[in-house]
Parts: sequence; structure tokens; C-alpha cells
Amino acid sequence: MARASHFLFFIFLILASSPFSFAADAVEIGFDGKPNKKGVPAKWELKEKAGDADFEVTKDGPDIALHVKSKDASFSFQSEIRINANEYPYATWTWKAVALPPHGDIRKSSRNDQALQVMIAFKDKKILSYVWDSNAPEGTVSEESVPWPISLKIKVIAVKSGAGDLGKWVTITRNIREDFKKLFKEDPPAIEGVRVQTNTQHTESFAEGYFKKIVFSKKPI
Repeated sequence: MARASHFLFFIFLILASSPFSFAADAVEIGFDGKPNKKGVPAKWELKEKAGDADFEVTKDGPDIALHVKSKDASFSFQSEIRINANEYPYATWTWKAVALPPHGDIRKSSRNDQALQVMIAFKDKKILSYVWDSNAPEGTVSEESVPWPISLKIKVIAVKSGAGDLGKWVTITRNIREDFKKLFKEDPPAIEGVRVQTNTQHTESFAEGYFKKIVFSKKPI
């Protein structure tokens, strides 16, 4: 994932009324919106950085999932949303890796490919990025900030590692308020966007996986 590519993430972050409905205790962002002519679900925008995006919206039991395949490619889906991270400090999502880029590793820029990645963008150009990495151990933190004039501050956390749960649905819950405070040394500002991504262009390999809805909540779910 080339650092300059993160600049595209913020082009769409023009503050507006949130297109998502807020429940009392949680905000859900799913892939069940009516797709456009390219198959991209409503409220999401496809960004292709390298290669061709291979994806489909599919059903898994009662749930809708985004199925992605990446061959020497890098692409993402992003959506703007305004959430108070202090009021909704927990982020939960379910994903499934089917194939990992064998040599992917967030610790090495030349091999910085991941099958699955969830990014949360905050005001003031700060990003938390959560990845299922092929080789970096769980808990590894990587710095991927982009200097002036783009001036993005990006912290990457490996929340899953390796092929041990390949082919299984895995649910991740993170206290994003605490992650932000730990990594940026300050309280989090408002959340302005989310992004799901897959990358294999650096290692010229293949990855496949699925994302289900992302939920921001007041309590762990």
C-alpha cells in the first residue's frame, strides 16, 4: 500500500450529514445498499490504485458480505460517516480471509500487502488501520504517516496474523478510543470515514477475503 495512496482517502471526506441511521447504542455500516452499474453498493465508493478490482456483494446466511479478490492489485471501498468516537468507542467487524499474500508484512514497505484491512479516518487527517497480516505478529504496530503537503498521520495495527483461521469468519472488536489515545497521545476527534481494502501489488501475489458490516457501539458487542 503506497503511502501516497492514502491521499485519495481524504478527497471524499467533505463533511456532510451522515447517510447512516443512528440507533440508540450502535451505528451499522453495511454493504446491503442498492448497487450501482459497477456493482458497488450504495453509500460506498470504489477506489482502484493498481490493477483491476475483482469483487461482488454476496449473501452469507442472513448477512450481506463484500467478497474481494486481489491479483497484483490494490483497491478499496470507502464511505464517509460522522461519528463521535468518545460516544461510540468500540468498532466491531467480521471478516474472513480465504487466501493471504504469502510474503505480505507491514514491517517492510516493499512487502506491505494485506488480504484484509479496515481503516477508520478521524478529523485532522489521522487514521487507524487494522489489518490481517500474513507474517507480522498480532499486536505489531507500523507507522505509515505521509509527510507534508499531504500530512496524514497513520498508525497500522496487525489484529490478525497468519493462516491459522483461514476460511473462517473472525470477529474483531477494538476500543478505538483507547487505540487512538495510545498511538496518537491524545483524545480522538470525530470519525469522518471508513475504508475496507485489499493489497497485493507489492508482492505481485493473490489474496481473497470477505468483509461484513462494521458496527460502532457504545459498549462491546
